[in-house]
Amino acid sequence: MTTPSVYLRSIGTALPGPPVDNAALAARFGLNRLWEQWVDTFVGTKARHLAVDLATGEVRYRLADLAETAGRRALANAGLTAADVDLVVMGTAMPDALMPATVNVVADRLGIDQVPAYQLQSGCTGAFQALDVAHQMLLTGRHHTALVLGGDVCAKHFDMTRNPADLPPGEQVNGVLFGDGAGAVVLSSRAAPGAARVRHVFVRLTGLGRAPGQTLEWYGMAERDSPKPPAVEDYKAIEESVPRMAAEILDEVLDELGWKRADLDFVLPPQLSGRMTARIAEVLGVPDAVEVSCVAETGNNGNALPFLQLERALPQLSYGDRAVAIAVESSKWIKAGLALEVV
Repeated sequence: MTTPSVYLRSIGTALPGPPVDNAALAARFGLNRLWEQWVDTFVGTKARHLAVDLATGEVRYRLADLAETAGRRALANAGLTAADVDLVVMGTAMPDALMPATVNVVADRLGIDQVPAYQLQSGCTGAFQALDVAHQMLLTGRHHTALVLGGDVCAKHFDMTRNPADLPPGEQVNGVLFGDGAGAVVLSSRAAPGAARVRHVFVRLTGLGRAPGQTLEWYGMAERDSPKPPAVEDYKAIEESVPRMAAEILDEVLDELGWKRADLDFVLPPQLSGRMTARIAEVLGVPDAVEVSCVAETGNNGNALPFLQLERALPQLSYGDRAVAIAVESSKWIKAGLALEVV
């Protein structure tokens, strides 16, 4: 009996507006050159794209806007239309509303109907979780073409009127780390020239008994005067845990497939910040593989990042190439990995 296969046919991404560099952030909040140098040196993120207007705080893009654009681009790049899609899955930590689900809004805008649609809420592994669900459903043979979406709009959770210097470190770091964006891929059970075969996807919760590394609140009117900050990052805990967890994920993917580090042509490491990514790449120990990173230019836009990395990697893949992508969700510590091979 032939083992079914799933292929990554195409990809599309969307970033809101022009990049906002550290100099623009410093100028907006009246911060000195020393602060800008601190961000450059210790965070390593040079720019990010924001869904809000930096000057006014006005929301210019919602997640559905970005995901719609990414989805259209992915379908066009695959030479497909909405009528070809028979499954939609989305991963996000920050949907536009509790209801309706953002995935359904995006499907409606794209003209997709009468198909299963799922939305998974998770941090930085949400894109992998969406890919995993779609991959497994395609392997059943019940579906043939899935549109998989992922993205986050972080800026709407931050008070653009507050000076970052007045915030505690756990809140201040969010303003320089995060950006906004969305991505989409077309997965298919039907092979196409140049398509990369999905060899393995895994997602595993590993947070039993561990304190969250990141907290993002969702306020209702009953809590509108809550003293709790909307977003808090335990950067030290993440800095200590993520490199080790990334290496464990890579080991597990390689063991599952019988691959060795020397067999890897491309590695897509977790993308917390420019500085952290460089440290993770060193811990992974695959110097001969091409590292595909983008966080220094795009900011950490959560579940959009794997798609932005894949968009950079896929044009470089050729017959026989192998690639592994890795993500760690630090709010409750989830490991995720994805392996691709051009066959």
